[in-house]
Amino acid sequence: MIVCLDSGNTRIKWGVHDGRAWLAQGAVAHDEVGLLASLIADWPRPHKVLLANVAGSEAGEAIRQQLLAWAPLISEVVSTAEAGGVKNLYQRPAQLGVDRWCALIGARSLSVQPCIVVMAGTATTIDSIDAEGQFLGGMILPGSALMLRALARDTAGLPFADGHHAAHPRCTDDAIVTGAIEAQVGAIERAYARLASPAGQCILSGGNADVLAGHLVIPCRVAQNLPLEGLRKLALDL
Repeated sequence: MIVCLDSGNTRIKWGVHDGRAWLAQGAVAHDEVGLLASLIADWPRPHKVLLANVAGSEAGEAIRQQLLAWAPLISEVVSTAEAGGVKNLYQRPAQLGVDRWCALIGARSLSVQPCIVVMAGTATTIDSIDAEGQFLGGMILPGSALMLRALARDTAGLPFADGHHAAHPRCTDDAIVTGAIEAQVGAIERAYARLASPAGQCILSGGNADVLAGHLVIPCRVAQNLPLEGLRKLALDL
């Protein structure tokens, strides 16, 4: 049995895998990290515990404290030049966010087609991987909610919008929400066009994945908790 932990900007996602299938998955907010202690109570001692953490050293230490009985088993994953069938072409591979790295490996474990890998959370990351498993590069932009907050905070007359997407928005709230969504899907579709492959696809994950998928006009699928899939692949390869 393996336990995978993805410590992101907002939440800590976890999954328990028996080598064949996920037995359970869940998530807790960082200020509720104490709830992770239930993993020790609910599950037998695993063979491996893999952690991907982009939330900083304090968050990582808080997770370890809650899983103290499993401390010798915890391995913190870092981005490398190659792993899990993916070759990292970042100028400095170790500087690639480990959540993006794990998502790429997770996507590669699900498909060997050229792919755009989108993590739609607090930030939106849009990464490209070719048929040979090479991570070509990617981009980072504010997630939709961050865009809404930035407009509400940094402009004099715009509200925090509570609107809906529309083809031709006719009120300010709808105009803001539509603009945020269109900015996300436009960037995704431009990245997809650069793949220039009829076999290409887009795999989305994260809290805003379903919303974005509903507005894309390219082949796409939603795969929730994609970094956990990458951690699972790494654990099985070790």
